[in-house]
Amino acid sequence: QVRLVESGGGLVQPGGSLRLSCAASGFTFSSYNMNWARQAPGKELEWLASISENGRNTYYADSMQGRFGISRDNGQNTLYLQINSLKPEDTAVYYCIRGLTTNGERGQGTQVTVSS
Repeated sequence: QVRLVESGGGLVQPGGSLRLSCAASGFTFSSYNMNWARQAPGKELEWLASISENGRNTYYADSMQGRFGISRDNGQNTLYLQINSLKPEDTAVYYCIRGLTTNGERGQGTQVTVSS
């Protein structure tokens, strides 16, 4: 059974940083492209970044370039998202999603709130 568990969210002040984690189990993690996406209240799911199976290739939404960093540790079956220079508009639930699109399996999400 595919299981994805996100963690690392919380309340952070504008300008701060967070590293989100996604622990994967129930499938061969190293065989799948992985994504991060987020959903703010009242808005649609927004794709943020993707990483290839071996971690060599990363892709970002244009608006996320420079502040977001996706990475993975296949030995630990864990996906990461580093977010720097956080802004109030980054407030959302952040999800890791398995596969080539945002239609794949996802976890329960981790809440990130950016506020002073």
